[in-house]
Amino acid sequence: MDYATFLDTVTRRAPVPPEKAEPLTRATLETLAERLTRGEADDLASELPKPMKEPLVSPTPEAEAFGLDEFINRVSKRAGISPDEAREGVRAELNTLKDAVSDGEFRQVMSQLPRDFEALVGASSREEA
Repeated sequence: MDYATFLDTVTRRAPVPPEKAEPLTRATLETLAERLTRGEADDLASELPKPMKEPLVSPTPEAEAFGLDEFINRVSKRAGISPDEAREGVRAELNTLKDAVSDGEFRQVMSQLPRDFEALVGASSREEA
């Protein structure tokens, strides 16, 4: 999946205006990089288009331990959107990532996240692409 298609898919799935799709994507990937080990963030980045690689540069080798609520709060602040928009945006981002990378890679990412992320991804998006 190329970058434009990724952003278009997020725009259709998330309750944010099109101009917020890119900041939402960047905020989600930066927060994901904090939550994953550096190795896993690098593995994920290797399967994504170039504009999505830089936000996935992990600040530390170890994953920070925080849950879904903190993840959503960080995305909300970084993207300049409400927590409710961020929650739906993270759902859209993760579902779009699931479509953009191999099944094995997505499972590896999800294995490093708390169970409530699985419930978020499993919940239906506004529009499936």
